[in-house]
Amino acid sequence: MDRTTQLTARRATHPDPVRTQTPPPSSGHAGKSRTHEAVYDPARLSAPLHLRAAQVLDSNWTGTSTVPSRSLYPHQWSWDSAFIAIGLRHLSPLRAQTELETLLDAQWDDGRIPHIVFNPSVPLDAYFPSPDFWRSSTAGRAAGAPRTVQTSGIVQPPVHALAVWLVHAADPGLSRARSFLPRMYPRLAAWHRYLLHRRDLGGGGLASVVHPWEQGMDNAPSWDAPLSRVMPAPARSFRRADLDHGAAEDRPTDLDYGRYVRLATDYRDGGYADGGHPAGGGGFAVEDPAFNALLIASEHALARIAGELGATGTARHARAERLTAALVDRLWAPAEGMFLCRDVRTDELIPERGVSGLVPLLLPALPRETAAALVRTLHGPHFGLGDTTRLVPSYDLTGHAFDPHRYWRGPAWFNTNWLLERGLRQHGEHARAHALRDALLETADTSGFAEYVDPYTGGACGALGFSWTAALTLDLLHEAPDAVHGTAREFGEDAEGGDLR
Repeated sequence: MDRTTQLTARRATHPDPVRTQTPPPSSGHAGKSRTHEAVYDPARLSAPLHLRAAQVLDSNWTGTSTVPSRSLYPHQWSWDSAFIAIGLRHLSPLRAQTELETLLDAQWDDGRIPHIVFNPSVPLDAYFPSPDFWRSSTAGRAAGAPRTVQTSGIVQPPVHALAVWLVHAADPGLSRARSFLPRMYPRLAAWHRYLLHRRDLGGGGLASVVHPWEQGMDNAPSWDAPLSRVMPAPARSFRRADLDHGAAEDRPTDLDYGRYVRLATDYRDGGYADGGHPAGGGGFAVEDPAFNALLIASEHALARIAGELGATGTARHARAERLTAALVDRLWAPAEGMFLCRDVRTDELIPERGVSGLVPLLLPALPRETAAALVRTLHGPHFGLGDTTRLVPSYDLTGHAFDPHRYWRGPAWFNTNWLLERGLRQHGEHARAHALRDALLETADTSGFAEYVDPYTGGACGALGFSWTAALTLDLLHEAPDAVHGTAREFGEDAEGGDLR
C-alpha cells in the first residue's frame, strides 16, 4: 500500500506501545546518525521505574559526561547534557555538576557552547559529521575554539543556565563547597552575550539559528522553505552513514541532507563567523520560538544565580522581559493561536505549526491572553493532547508533512513534553499538567525510555534507553503531582534589584 494508506493504518490499529521489535529509525537527533539499541525487554517492567531510569543513566555515563545512547551517539551533545543534568541532580548532584562542567570546558572564546563535544577514543567513522569534518581547532581558531578538545562549530538551544540553577538548588551546600556557581556564571553570561549579540541576525533582538541542527528539531517542516534556497553539497562529497541504519522513507531526503552538509561546510569554511544580515545571500537564518524561549528562561535563571552570588538580577530580569516582548512581537501569530518561526532572509513568518511554537508557554511573563491561546491550541485539533494524542506531537496533526514516525515531523519527544508540562503548571493549568505528567511517566515506562514515540499510541521509536528520557522521568517522579512546577520563584522572579554581568 502507498505511504498515506500506511499512515492511516498505523493510526487506526493503535498497536501495543510496548514493542518487542525495534521500529524503523528516523532522522538524526540534532545531526546524530540514527540506529537502535537492543530490543527493550518488557520483563524489566517489574523493576521500579526510578531504578530503571537510573540504570539507563548509569549505563550511558562515561565518567565525565553522559552519552545520549551508548552504542549510537558516542559523544556529548549540548542540550542533551542540560536535560540529563536536570534529572541527574536527583541521583547525584556531583555527577550533574560534572556533566555541565565537562560541557562548558569545551566552550569557545567567543562564548558559544558547541553542540557536540567529541570523545577522542571513538573512531572517526563511527559518526558523521565527525571531528575531521568540523575541524574546530583549525577552522574555529579565530572564534576561539579550544585546542585540546574537538567539537562541532554550531550550537544548540540554551537550556544550560536553567540546568545549572536547578542542579545548584538540588544540593546548595555541595555547590558552594565546589564553587560551582562562581565558575559557571561567567561562562553562562558569555554564552548569552554570544547569542544576543552575534546571533541577532534579524535585528529585532532575538537569536537566530544558522543550521537546522542548532535548533535541535532537525528535519522539522519549518525548515523546508528556508532550506530550499540552499544549494546541496554534491552527493559524492560525503557518505550518509544514517542510511546504514534505517529506512530512507523515515529519514531526510538526499536533497535535504545535502543541504545540511552544505550549510555546515560553508559555515566552517567561513571560520564559523556570524557577521552580517543574511538577506543578501543564500544563507539559512531563522528566529525560532523554542530556542528563544529557552534563552529567556535561562536569563531568569541567571538572575537567580546572580542573587545567590551576592549580586542583583534586575538587569537580567529586565532583559528577559524585553526578549519576551520581542518574541511576542516578532513570532506570535494570533490567527494560529501559537508562535511561528521567522525566516530572517525574507522577514516573513513560516506557516508551519510545530511544537516549537508551543514551548514559550514555559515563560512566566507571557501575556495572559497569549498563554490561554497556547493552551487552547495544545489541546485543539492541531496537536490533540488529551483527545487524540497521548503526548504532544512535534508537528501539526493536520499538516501536509505529518508522519507519526518520521523524525520531528510528527513523533512526540520527552523533552518538549516536559517543557510543556512545566508551562502548563506555570500558568495555573494544574489538572492538564498532571494529566501530561502521568502520560509522560506511563509512556517512558512502557516504551523502554525511548528517544521518541508515536504520539497516538506511545509506541517506541528511535533509540531505546535514551538518556534524556530517563533523566526527565526522574525529574517528574521527584516532583509532587500537585506542586507548582516552574513557578516565578524558580525562574528568579523574587530576586532583588540590580545586575551581575
